[in-house]
Amino acid sequence: MHSATIAASVMPRRWAGDRAARTVYVLALVTGFALLTALFAQISIPLWFTPVPITGQTFAVLLSGAALGSRAGAGSQALYWVMGAAGLPFYAGGEGGWSAATGATAGYLLGFIVAGYAVGYLAEQRQDRRFSTSVGAFLTGTFIIYVLGVAGLMLFDLRTPGISWSFTEVVTTIGVGPFLIGDAIKLLLAAGLLPALWKLIGPRAPKRPASAIAVPANRPRRYPKWRE
Repeated sequence: MHSATIAASVMPRRWAGDRAARTVYVLALVTGFALLTALFAQISIPLWFTPVPITGQTFAVLLSGAALGSRAGAGSQALYWVMGAAGLPFYAGGEGGWSAATGATAGYLLGFIVAGYAVGYLAEQRQDRRFSTSVGAFLTGTFIIYVLGVAGLMLFDLRTPGISWSFTEVVTTIGVGPFLIGDAIKLLLAAGLLPALWKLIGPRAPKRPASAIAVPANRPRRYPKWRE
């Protein structure tokens, strides 16, 4: 786990030198954020004109990348996909199974993994410390989800009889357009939350050991002059 992430900053210091403890800590966070994504997926509003519902998933995806970093953030979303594909009711609306994992929303699910990595990488570059830079990082993640989601819908269109969507239709009314306002709200919420968390945990930053504090060469002596 990258040291510049929130998850690394709040890890108990006594675990820093214990590889087994660090591994358990990372695995617990990866699992926790996968379950958080599953929880937010249940905030689902179906739309009659598209197979893609409005959900809270993208908020959890952005948080997972920013909090965990690139590899752990992507790992949490990959685990989320695996758990849903295995049949757990973790996808939007309580769906699960292989058909749901590879269906119309498969591109978005893949986008979650890639976006988790991208947002995590930007967080490792300290782009989640201020609101303005957080917005840029989360815009990048959201754009990735949209691109792969649209690609998945176009592939679903090609392999599904009776469906004939144009690229313009997919972008404007099926895969992107209906979600812009909601995703903008989630993005801004995440961009406000991350800097606030950094300010909250700031005082917990490790202090330099006493041995690392340099003593000025011209520091005045403390004993009285009469001893000279």
